[in-house]
Amino acid sequence: MNGVVNGTLLAEVFVTLFVIMDPPGTIPLFLALTSKETPRQRNRQAWQAVAVAFLVIVSFALFGRQLLTYLHISLPALQCAGGLLLLLVALELLTGKEETPSETKDVNVALVPLGTPLLAGPGAIVATMVFVERVDDWPTFAAVALGVIGVHLTLWLFMRYSVVVLRVIKESGVTLVTRISGLLLSAIAVQLVADSIRAFIAGEG
Repeated sequence: MNGVVNGTLLAEVFVTLFVIMDPPGTIPLFLALTSKETPRQRNRQAWQAVAVAFLVIVSFALFGRQLLTYLHISLPALQCAGGLLLLLVALELLTGKEETPSETKDVNVALVPLGTPLLAGPGAIVATMVFVERVDDWPTFAAVALGVIGVHLTLWLFMRYSVVVLRVIKESGVTLVTRISGLLLSAIAVQLVADSIRAFIAGEG
């Protein structure tokens, strides 16, 4: 199996992006933004939001490095900035001070704010770019690709069946998962900053 897919890297990519993009935490927000929609419209907006997030993540994975080179920004610098941004998001998750965007007329909430920046935010973009830097053969490429696809599929499933999930785990369950995600996300943020500092010291920045 390791000859086809790097299982360790696959798990790392999936878990990291799962914590950052927080599928359970999207449930109450998704339901609030689509409260006036029919079940059919809600289902359509679920896959639209995931599709937008996936396109943004893949675009930065493929061309983000070239963009950084053009702007003369090193990956460790972006990694450090992303870690600091993640830390702010983590603190919001831990303290429960997330702001819920209000619904706006003539704006497809599946595109903004669900697809981006809530799902495909700076944290997920930076994390994906960091993982892409570790791709040096087919097993690692397959691991990163499957990890990204797996997380987006999970996002779609949570939003597609959000009413059912919310009925099962209740609001308190979503709150609990959100708090745990905040704790894990803060650890990931600190690790990103530490790795970037290590890279600068080593002369890679």
